[in-house]
Amino acid sequence: MLYWLADVLAKSWGPMRLFRSHALLLAGGTVLAALAVVVFLPKLWRFLPHDQGKALVQGGMQSKGKPTGAGFFISLLVLPVILLVMPLNVPDLGVLLCLYAAMVFGYLDDRSVVPWGQLKKGLLDALVSLGVAAFIYIGYAHGTGEAAYAKIWVPFVKGMFQIPWYVYIPAAGFLLWFTMNATNCSDGVDGLAGSLSLITLVSLAVLLYVVIGYMPVAHYLLIPVGGTAARLAARWAILLMTIAGGIAGYLWWNSEPSKVLMGDAGSRFLGLLVGAGVLISGNPFLIFAFAPVVLVNGGAGLGKLVLLRALRKLGLDVRPPSVLPPEVAERQNPLVKLLHGVRFPLHDHCKRSLKWSNAQVLMRFMILQAFLMPLLFVLLVKIR
Repeated sequence: MLYWLADVLAKSWGPMRLFRSHALLLAGGTVLAALAVVVFLPKLWRFLPHDQGKALVQGGMQSKGKPTGAGFFISLLVLPVILLVMPLNVPDLGVLLCLYAAMVFGYLDDRSVVPWGQLKKGLLDALVSLGVAAFIYIGYAHGTGEAAYAKIWVPFVKGMFQIPWYVYIPAAGFLLWFTMNATNCSDGVDGLAGSLSLITLVSLAVLLYVVIGYMPVAHYLLIPVGGTAARLAARWAILLMTIAGGIAGYLWWNSEPSKVLMGDAGSRFLGLLVGAGVLISGNPFLIFAFAPVVLVNGGAGLGKLVLLRALRKLGLDVRPPSVLPPEVAERQNPLVKLLHGVRFPLHDHCKRSLKWSNAQVLMRFMILQAFLMPLLFVLLVKIR
């Protein structure tokens, strides 16, 4: 809003033209969102449902009784800031609508006495993921009518590729669905999903603002962007940093021992946002560079499930070795044994099998993310 009003307000007071500056809006949105969450979240979390704990997960009962679903209030507190500082167009508003729909679905699941089934949650996640993919395509497609297409650039190859809507929207929708669920699965240790997402959001904002949004750097890295794409990338950097500020405010209260939990309302919102930010960059493969630990920690469990079901279709016994007689377990397929030897989400394996504390999981996963991100980014962007 301020961006569009700046020219009008500047007629009354010249310095108001500074609100045309993306850098000022980015910084202001980050600080305002962080302050809003730090100050107001403690006043609101008494209205949240309380976590029931997870008896089957090591340390899962430590969260019992704490307010959960804080993502609901976090997203509502940052919404006025987003509307104030981000120059929005109609497709961007559509993306925001889908993001908040994912948050509401997660919040309703948090409040439900009987948790929603996997099928119901999966279908709703797919619906909002396809919605975000469609709005991004509409907002950033080139051409009109049947000649419209999306442009993407990929690792190890120069130039851009033209993708029609019937390929782009389902593929982008799957990426968003996977990222959302991987982030949700990572929300099992105080501060873990929030901290990893915060690192990702800030790094994505730097990419969009400093690299894609600044033509000399984009040309140096052989990233094929135009003037319009650069401006749109800079605007999305404002959105990502504003929400990153809100997450920083939440982590103020979520640091161990946490006083409030994000719940599905927050983790689904964040996972969808990270995927959308990657799509805005024009290179969907950058999800591997900007969310490597989240994808392995939460997403690899989905891969394990799919692989076990495929092996069962091939006639193999995929039951856990612990429930089998010793002589049967000894003859079990080595791949099945290997799959059952690692628990997912990976943070649960680290706590149960490696005896890491919550603080160790958080710190070590953050270190891994911080080191892997620049390495993978260089491999995926510079080697072209």
